Amino acid sequence: MSAPSGIRFALEGIDEPTFARVLRDLMQDPAFARPLQVQAQPPRPGVSGVLTLVFQDEHRTQAIAAMQRLKTIMLRYGVQIDSIRTP
Repeated sequence: MSAPSGIRFALEGIDEPTFARVLRDLMQDPAFARPLQVQAQPPRPGVSGVLTLVFQDEHRTQAIAAMQRLKTIMLRYGVQIDSIRTP
């Protein structure tokens, strides 16, 4: 099995309550179910919040669909995605 890949989203300017709401919605949405994994780093003073969608290469199509869903959830809360890093 190959090493997992990840899509990293830097969320500049998001506050902790909004980050928690976004994370709650992600965890309840079937688009982010196993075999995908969501890793979260909440925002801290001077440091952007980060969400990373981790997946194996064979689940890339599911991860891309989840990425589109994440963008929709972000728009719901008016969150700007500062950058997206993909493998």
